[in-house]
Amino acid sequence: MRFCRFAAHNEARLGLVDGATVRDVTAALEVIPDCRYPLPNYDLFIAHLDRVAARARELAPRAPQLPLAGLHLLSPVANPGKIVAAPVNYKKHAQEVRENPALHNNNPALLQSIQTIGLFLKATSSLTGPSAGIEIRRLDRRNDHEVELAFVIGKSGYNIPRAQALEYVAGYSIGLDMTIRGSEDRSFRKSPDTYSVLGPWLVTPEEIPDPGRLSLSITVNGELRQQSNTDNMILGVAELIEFASSFYTLHPGDIFMSGTPEGVGQIAPGDTIVATVEKIGSMQVAVRAAQSIQAAG
Repeated sequence: MRFCRFAAHNEARLGLVDGATVRDVTAALEVIPDCRYPLPNYDLFIAHLDRVAARARELAPRAPQLPLAGLHLLSPVANPGKIVAAPVNYKKHAQEVRENPALHNNNPALLQSIQTIGLFLKATSSLTGPSAGIEIRRLDRRNDHEVELAFVIGKSGYNIPRAQALEYVAGYSIGLDMTIRGSEDRSFRKSPDTYSVLGPWLVTPEEIPDPGRLSLSITVNGELRQQSNTDNMILGVAELIEFASSFYTLHPGDIFMSGTPEGVGQIAPGDTIVATVEKIGSMQVAVRAAQSIQAAG
């Protein structure tokens, strides 16, 4: 199944993607139990995905149909507890980082292996959907694209064994892990608003039995920048889950950005990005300059 979230009539709707058509199954969300403050620190839709999916199947034959083209697509996960990201998780990307001072900025952490430097967290406030686009901050600095296979955790777990790790995946998406180059901590440079793009939808695991053999690519204004396969990852999906959960508990809705291959490059306002992952699809993302906002007094 392919679940998307889209904006219509000033509210978020839930859709089932069927080719070029989306079936509005928002009513399936009614199976989610009511919650009151304080709300849980996980995503309720993902936590109850099996029940929502069953109800969506019942509703789909009678659900309103909308053309996919032109829909304002939101992130398929609304409330992740955390965004976990994997640095230098492709061998050729690790090599290009070591060889290019514009990428490593003499930061010794970037010159080590993922097993040594570990994973990092991005602010959940950086999350956005493809239709909202990317708002570039710090135009005086280099801002780079990084296309990644993203996956979403479906149930809570700690110290999850590698052999069981894929049982904890709710689904897969395309991720754009945007970054401002510089000497600061990577979590700081990768957490501005809109610097974590997730979409265009969530593909449930039965459609992707082997996430370790998926081609992925990105173009900027039609120019191919990155092209690789997830079989080139140093740590695969199961290994990333095992590694992360050995340090902290994973919860439904936690998002993983699994790392990017070689070919990362600079983007600028006015660019159009198209990111593609096999068996998921493609998402088009526009790039613009962030507007200066002054808080009202």
